[in-house]
Order: sequence, then structure tokens, then C-alpha cells
Amino acid sequence: MSFASETKNELARIQPEKDCCKLADIAGFMRLCGSIGLAGLGKFKISMSTPNLAVVRHYKQLIKDYFSVDVEIEKGQGSGIGQGSIYTLSLGPEENSEQILREVGILMVRGGFNTLSDEVYDGIIRTKCCRRSYLRGAFMATGKLSNPEKGYHFEINTSSEHIAKDIRRLCNSFSDISAKIVERKNGYGVYIKAREQVRDVLGIMGASDQFLKFDQVLMMKDLLTQTRRENNLDNANIDKALKASEHHIKCINKIDEAQGLDSLSPKLREAARIRREHPELGIAELGSIMNPPLSKSGINNRLKRIVELAESLPGGVK
Repeated sequence: MSFASETKNELARIQPEKDCCKLADIAGFMRLCGSIGLAGLGKFKISMSTPNLAVVRHYKQLIKDYFSVDVEIEKGQGSGIGQGSIYTLSLGPEENSEQILREVGILMVRGGFNTLSDEVYDGIIRTKCCRRSYLRGAFMATGKLSNPEKGYHFEINTSSEHIAKDIRRLCNSFSDISAKIVERKNGYGVYIKAREQVRDVLGIMGASDQFLKFDQVLMMKDLLTQTRRENNLDNANIDKALKASEHHIKCINKIDEAQGLDSLSPKLREAARIRREHPELGIAELGSIMNPPLSKSGINNRLKRIVELAESLPGGVK
């Protein structure tokens, strides 16, 4: 099961306690995935379809609780290649479809005539709890969500630019959320790609389990990134130390060939001998086996003097 399906299944288990939130939840779902047709004599029929059985059961119960209307779930087959079952809730005149359309803010009276609005009705989303419920309904209708292990993308698809702008405004009414709009082949998408914002939207909608899963993935990725960075730094330091050791030995050999190591002072001669015998050791480790032991700066100064001497000899050090 995809991360998006798991999220919708969790959201489908949320039953709003307040009537205003129940209405907002229904309105968000109906606005984004509902289709409206004529049932004769100027009456309306509403159809809401989804491939997610848990989601359609959620709205069957929610509609029954709020509107006192019991509707049956119709099962059909998706029209696309490889599509599975599609579940539909249908509301006709006998289920008070016109009243329902008015309450969810889709059917308005303008100039004395019924008009289908192309906007999110502000009266339904005045409070924060209702905005959360509306967003939850919209996501369960047409929402997409990538697996955080592969990427970060949250999107709600709409049929019109006007509704997309309203959904974007709804998303951005929450702190630190900055949704954007993209034109798609069959409409518009309201999307979020910043990983912390995608995670926060899960919390806003009430998907607490998925929020924790998402957050855990982020922490593991950050830990792996930090470990990789530290390993790269360690490897870089090792490479640097090996190159320095190689150069030290070339300088020591140059001096030995040109004038012999006995030409060096006892302290430099001991440093040259230890460096030659232990090319794999870092500066600090090299200093620790000197007799007496030297600090990192102490052994580094002696090796630096050896390098300067070798490079001053005819031909230098290549």
C-alpha cells in the first residue's frame, strides 16, 4: 500500500466531533471529487467516486450523521487500464441533494437563479478546526503524497484555477505553509515540496501516525547524511595525512642521498627515522612514540624543518 493510501486510510478513521467540522469535511471532499448532474425537473444528482473503500465508507457515515441521509455504496470498475474498483456515493432529489449542495456552498442563488459556484465557500472555513477538516476532505478526494523515502511531494488536484487558488489560500492560512499552483493536463495542482512543510501538513490534517513515520524518515536521512559527511571528512583527512607522509619520506630520502641523515641534528634525525619507519601514522601518533613523546605541534615543527632543508638542496624535491 502506498504512503498516500495509508494516509487516507488514517484520515478516514477521524470522526469530527463538531457539526461545523463534519460539514467542512464533507464540503472539501464533495467540492474536489463530486460531479453534479440533472435528475429532471431542475433537480440535481451528486456523485462522489473514489478507489479507496475506507474513504467512501467514511463519507457515507459522515453524510448520515450530518444530513440524516443513508446512501448506498455502489461498486464499479475503473475505466483506465489496470484500474481496480471504484466506489461511488450518489445523492439524488430523494436524498435532499439540493439542500446538501446549498449547505456545502456549491449551489448559490444569484439574480434569483440557482448557480453552481466555482469557489470554496468562506462561510464553511471561518475557524481553524473547519479549515483543517476541509483540507482533510480535499486531500481524501484528489490528494497525492509521495513516499518520503523517495521524495517530498504533497498535491491536491482541482478542475479549475479558481478552486486551486482557494485551496492554496486555505493551505497557506496555516503557519509556515507555502503552497504553490501548477497547471496539469486535466486541471491544476496545489502542491508543497518542502519536506518540513509536507510533514506539517500531515499533522494539520490529523494524520498523526503518518506524521511520525514521515518525521522518522527525515531523522534517519539526516543521520545518514551526517554520517556520510563525517566519513567523507575522515577520508579526506586520511588522504591528506598520507600525502603529507609521502612527502616527508621523499624529503628524508633526498637528504639521505645528498648528505646523509647524520648531517641532521639528533632531534631532526630521530624525527626522520620515526617518520620513515611509520609512514602510516598521523602527526599526533608519530609524536606519541618519540622519546620523549612530543606534542603534535612539536613533531610537526621538526618535520617542517626537514622538508625546508630538503627543498633547499640542489634539485629540490619532486
